[in-house]
Amino acid sequence: MKELTKAEEQVMHVFWEQGKITVNNILELLPEPKPAYNTVSTIVRILEKKGFVDHEPLGKGYIYFPMVNKEDYTQKFLKKFVSSYFNGSFKDLVSFFVKENRMDLKDVEEMLEEIKKEKK
Repeated sequence: MKELTKAEEQVMHVFWEQGKITVNNILELLPEPKPAYNTVSTIVRILEKKGFVDHEPLGKGYIYFPMVNKEDYTQKFLKKFVSSYFNGSFKDLVSFFVKENRMDLKDVEEMLEEIKKEKK
């Protein structure tokens, strides 16, 4: 699975939230400042080439829909990110956030409790 650019990812989030959608509707849902219609249309076509979305006819245009779900993309992206920046160690990732004062011991303990619950 290929990586998404920031713009592609922003459009994919709209797909993941909405499901089937037209380019006009995507444009309406994007935050200000809104890109041009042609920009969004180009991003959607790129996403289609990458295999992230597909389309079906709708009147004189098309309606697009996601082919990759958010969970699958997130999992692959996170694995690659951890591999690239933390030598594949999720422990090193958590340690980084603790050292940078973005997580405290309470956060780590809560995270461990959630993991224990999920494993049961």
